[in-house]
Amino acid sequence: MLTLAISIKAHTGIRLAEVGEALGALGGLVLLVGAMTPFGRRAGAALGGLALATGFVCLIVATRWGQFG
Repeated sequence: MLTLAISIKAHTGIRLAEVGEALGALGGLVLLVGAMTPFGRRAGAALGGLALATGFVCLIVATRWGQFG
């Protein structure tokens, strides 16, 4: 079993989950704006995808090691 070298307390796990959810919402908004403007499609898709991926990684870490959920 893989363990993190740092300890994540319950409060930190909740905060990390909040950051992950905010990044997910921001990623969705960036994807929406990027799809609406013709000049921002590639950059919007790249930034939105990166924000969504980072947000979900934060949620996974918070759920697995941060006593969230």
